Amino acid sequence: MVTLTVNGETHTAEVEPRLLLVHFLREHLNLTGTHIGCDTTHCGACTVLMNGRAVKSCTVLTVQADGATIKTIEGMAENGKMHPLQEGFHVEHGLQCGYCTPGMIMRAAELLAKNPDPTEDEIRWGISGNLCRCTGYVNIVKAIQYAARKLREQAAAGS
Repeated sequence: MVTLTVNGETHTAEVEPRLLLVHFLREHLNLTGTHIGCDTTHCGACTVLMNGRAVKSCTVLTVQADGATIKTIEGMAENGKMHPLQEGFHVEHGLQCGYCTPGMIMRAAELLAKNPDPTEDEIRWGISGNLCRCTGYVNIVKAIQYAARKLREQAAAGS
């Protein structure tokens, strides 16, 4: 039996010890924004935040996440308003097919939580474990820079 808080909601379930977190999220909670890309931790499409840290959910057993707080792409928007990262990917055209986008956004969320004003090199290093086969990463970097600016502005305004 495991208990996880996912996007602010507590879920308790009996799971097989070998069930991967990505499959629990997708199949048990119907949170299909977390994508399955490679099952080998190479692509990062399955990235979620676990206790505030970006993890590739294809390599985390659900039982290892027992008691954890998980945030998926579905939990990023608040009160019907896109998170600045989601907005940045839209405004700066940071996606093409969109398959890697949820994982990129989740990885960038951890990066910006630790470093609210990253350089381009720090962004590129920060997302280096997440692969995109469609873009040249230029607009992904611009999207994260957009979000960083917006988050700093919000913090300065006290909202």
